[in-house]
Amino acid sequence: MTKENFPGWHGTTIIGVKKDGVVVIAGDGQVSLGQTVIKGTARKVRRLSPGGFDVVAGFAGSTADAFTLLERLETKLEATPGQLARASVELAKDWRTDKYLQKLEAMLIVTDGTDLFVITGAGDVLEPEHSVAAIGSGGNYALAAARGMMDSDRNSETVARDAMAIASDICVYTNGNLTVETIKGTTND
Repeated sequence: MTKENFPGWHGTTIIGVKKDGVVVIAGDGQVSLGQTVIKGTARKVRRLSPGGFDVVAGFAGSTADAFTLLERLETKLEATPGQLARASVELAKDWRTDKYLQKLEAMLIVTDGTDLFVITGAGDVLEPEHSVAAIGSGGNYALAAARGMMDSDRNSETVARDAMAIASDICVYTNGNLTVETIKGTTND
């Protein structure tokens, strides 16, 4: 399923916000085909527990592709328990070099409560500036809104929810049906 075969697929806004030792990943539930909403309650944020260490992941892009990547990430995390950075880099290397994985069209935001990363098919593992990451159709709207709220007294969940509300008001491919996962880490923000 390439963009050439299905050029009208749109959907998803995922945001990760790290503040005061708490990381929240929130995602909307919309999947659209052209001007039609196919589903409004998709769940694009998941909690994984490979090797007994909690990780929260959100995905944008093809669902089947994202699930393939989540399974690969779980395998990498089982091989390197508690080492999200290492597992993420290993996944990105595989994604970049494996001919099968290269065709996958998705992006991930992952966190263990301490680190927050965006993983892309270009081989990138990006640690976002300003402790906010966003991907998907409405990602730039959510990112801008969240960054504008980071110096307020709002906690990470409130920042994520408010940013997603703003994105859903602006982006026609984003709705307000949120899945929100919270994970605590260190306070070294």
